[in-house]
Amino acid sequence: MANQKVIALVDCDSFFVSCEQKRNPELKDKPVCVLSNKDGCVISRSKEAKQIGVRMGEPYFMAKKEHSKAIYPIADHEYYGNVSYQVMSVLKDFSPYVQIYSVDEAFVDFTGLERLYKKNYYELAQMLRQRVLDEVDIPVSIGVSSSKTLAKLASDKAKNVNSHIYMINSQNIFEELENTKIEEIWGIGRRLTERMKKNGIITALELVNKTDSWLDKQIGIHGIEMRHELLGEMTSPVLNEETTPKSIQNTRAFGIFTSDFNFIKNELNMHIHTSCRKLRRYDTKCMQIGVMLRTKDFRVYYTKQDLTTPTDFELEISKIAIELLKEIYNPNILYRATGVVLEKIGEQGTEQLSLYSDISKEDKKRKLAECLDKLEKKFNKNIIKTGFLK
Repeated sequence: MANQKVIALVDCDSFFVSCEQKRNPELKDKPVCVLSNKDGCVISRSKEAKQIGVRMGEPYFMAKKEHSKAIYPIADHEYYGNVSYQVMSVLKDFSPYVQIYSVDEAFVDFTGLERLYKKNYYELAQMLRQRVLDEVDIPVSIGVSSSKTLAKLASDKAKNVNSHIYMINSQNIFEELENTKIEEIWGIGRRLTERMKKNGIITALELVNKTDSWLDKQIGIHGIEMRHELLGEMTSPVLNEETTPKSIQNTRAFGIFTSDFNFIKNELNMHIHTSCRKLRRYDTKCMQIGVMLRTKDFRVYYTKQDLTTPTDFELEISKIAIELLKEIYNPNILYRATGVVLEKIGEQGTEQLSLYSDISKEDKKRKLAECLDKLEKKFNKNIIKTGFLK
């Protein structure tokens, strides 16, 4: 790999379960199945849960009946997002080029780091895996190769070896491709798999043996790029640009059905706080607030309002959000969820202040928000809560 780029794909193992085990160490080495919501489906399983036969996507009532000894926590996506942020921070401290692919996966450019850390690429992967484990208490699998597609393939294989590290290099690339089914390739879905098999392509090696012109006719430019990526030729570099979200939405089922207005608005307040924290993380503000209510029978009521000046401050947003909530709330209806949607998001510093804006007041709000964020970073989320109840 001396003259090539070296790309690693870092993939958190059973991420939601690992987060629950980080929060509650007593869950380690036990059959744990994270549910999508109360009475929902299994969306993440520990190694022990897989061994006793719990299936991904299995409804809770079935899983509980067949596997009563398993533990079934309900997904806490806000917490998982915070843990993901910690993992990605370790990766960014390790390499200057990190591209976040999903909440539990990221590409890391290892090129040149062997000189910095005085280690070969396998040892670099070992070092990074241990750092994530030591600093965040999350186990990861790492695949290393010369392109994103091969790194992704290697990371899948890494989950099945004791070291949780797997390398695909120029010496073993064709052997790996011959032993890789077409449906195992990153970016090939069910329909494309069926089409390839109709053309006699069963393995990744058979795909790369096709010409660029043939792949262009069958798949298009994506097929050509896939072939070259599988041959170890990087067509997509690791980009460490973090794009600003176009909107931020937070919603979650209550766990009970209720028409209690105070309960609902306090739940909404939690979502507003989480959303504002995310706004500040991206150094952005919003110009539109939306509020949603979902009834017991899944009907959705939604209303929104534009702001005169952009903000990232929860007390300001919640004042408007509660008035919006009052517009769609009916005391005679049972509700199962509420949520907030922040839209028309722009970077801080680009907003135009009103002629009558109080700059000192804006500065006080900024400092208070920064204080809240620092406290939560030190003492965990929701250490301070803004209240609506009188």
